[in-house]
Amino acid sequence: MLGAAHTPLRLSFDGPLAIITIDSPPLNIFDEEMWQAWFTAVSRLERDVPRALLIRAKGSVVSAGIDVRIFADTPSEEVAAYWRRNLSIVQSLERLPCPTVFAAHALTLTAAFEIALACDFIVAVGGARFGLVERRVAFTPAMGGTQRLAARAGVSRARELVMTGKLYRASTLVEWGVVNSTHGSAKFSDEAYRFALDLAASPTQAHAGTKRVLGEYLRGGIAAADAILPSVAHTVAETVDHRRAVEEFLAHGPDHSAEYLGR
Repeated sequence: MLGAAHTPLRLSFDGPLAIITIDSPPLNIFDEEMWQAWFTAVSRLERDVPRALLIRAKGSVVSAGIDVRIFADTPSEEVAAYWRRNLSIVQSLERLPCPTVFAAHALTLTAAFEIALACDFIVAVGGARFGLVERRVAFTPAMGGTQRLAARAGVSRARELVMTGKLYRASTLVEWGVVNSTHGSAKFSDEAYRFALDLAASPTQAHAGTKRVLGEYLRGGIAAADAILPSVAHTVAETVDHRRAVEEFLAHGPDHSAEYLGR
């Protein structure tokens, strides 16, 4: 486990699965202590890359968002550097080669929602609400949420969510393509954990290849993704997991039970 018990989030490892748990009651606010805890956790993940990452929260909300005092206390000449630093958390999470899952059981605002949008999967309780509500302080989302929302749901939906500052239920965001799946609240924690653990036990290097291809697509479209695909295919074809899975498939068919080692 990372850090002392009083830190606003914890990083733990369950075999191949890394788990970040946001736990800063009562509202899991993003203040300076929270930012620093995220930098520490992300730096550890970059050094010790897991086979999957689950991000979850404790308490009645996932997060009520950013500490508004930050806007009052940050000198204007430091604003760009301040948000460049915080944006790097999102960018580091996106660069992780493993599958990443954000589990939202309740209200998820501003910075927490932007971190969720940097993950490969968002799973949520159907009634959980999400919002980029910076409009309330005459600001714009500064951790990349706007553009990442547009990548998932389109520019029109991004404009709607950000410019209105309204809250949207997970059940609506599933229809938009922002949230991957919704679940009942009773077993949500266990279901999210099992989903992430299954990803951690799956062909890690193949997933890394998928993330590389999709990253190139987002940067440069189909042509850019096509340009790197042969090299990605070659890299994945050299992995132990691929060779073993092919052998098992040929011997036992598509329902084989090959164990993936992540290499």
